[in-house]
Amino acid sequence: MIPDAGRHLRVVRPGALALRHLRVVRPGALTTVQDAGRPGWAHLGVGRAGALDAPAARLANRLVGNPPDAAVLETTLTGCAVRPDRPVVAVVGGAGCRVTVDGRPVAWGAPVRVPAGAVLDAGPAGTGLRSYLAFAGGLVPDPVLGSRSADLLSGLGPAPLSEGDELPLGEPASGGPPPAGPVPWPCAPVELVLPVHPGPRDGWFTEAALRTLLTAAYRVSPHSNRIGLRTEGPPLERSRTEELPSEGMVLGAIQVPPDGRPVVFLNDHPTTGGYPVVGVVPERALAAAAQAVPGTRLRFVRA
Repeated sequence: MIPDAGRHLRVVRPGALALRHLRVVRPGALTTVQDAGRPGWAHLGVGRAGALDAPAARLANRLVGNPPDAAVLETTLTGCAVRPDRPVVAVVGGAGCRVTVDGRPVAWGAPVRVPAGAVLDAGPAGTGLRSYLAFAGGLVPDPVLGSRSADLLSGLGPAPLSEGDELPLGEPASGGPPPAGPVPWPCAPVELVLPVHPGPRDGWFTEAALRTLLTAAYRVSPHSNRIGLRTEGPPLERSRTEELPSEGMVLGAIQVPPDGRPVVFLNDHPTTGGYPVVGVVPERALAAAAQAVPGTRLRFVRA
């Protein structure tokens, strides 16, 4: 039995006591609390979760003076808007978007001061898919299994944000955020190239299918989500048709369901699965996948 499972990552509701907090004014299509995730619990059926674009989340935290694993907000496509009850330094990074404070444009990708009661609005993504909002002191809902991340598959962590939710804020580091000059943020990929380590079940596919995987042009499917990046393109033909017993799944596994089109497992993936895994994408390559919008060209190459 998993200790402290369920919705014990506290999202403060209106009227609850919090020393410092953000109130959600506009939740967006899908905004969740994420940190570095909860690795090491797969043996209990608990996935990793955590920010899909981990480098972007770490950089946003660094710019506001937080530890790299502090909890942030991860938005999907449409952004979000929040109102702090105290002055706070914030950064909006990741996917490029218009950022305003009480309707006035402010810098994207750099620290901005948000007065108490002002609305920080991260607009719809202009490039990329997921924006990250970091706040000095970090978000501090109660952790579950060492992480404050929401896991959409298992239900651990807080639910996606709703209008009126209040999120507790930690105390910023003494001395404030470090000085920041120009900071390079990675661009969303025009073409997503994912290196592949073959196996463990590449033997379940024909030689033609393995050539197809490493030579064909795919596209990112609009049905992709935090669980997996789905693809559109030529199906992979299996050489074996029997049932495969469920086995452990890892981050970056390329599972091939019955329609033959590869699915790259992302942070909220299941910890076991019964479809064969033709290869694995190294974790370092997955941040670009987090920012690949539907329709992005995709190629798999041998690692």
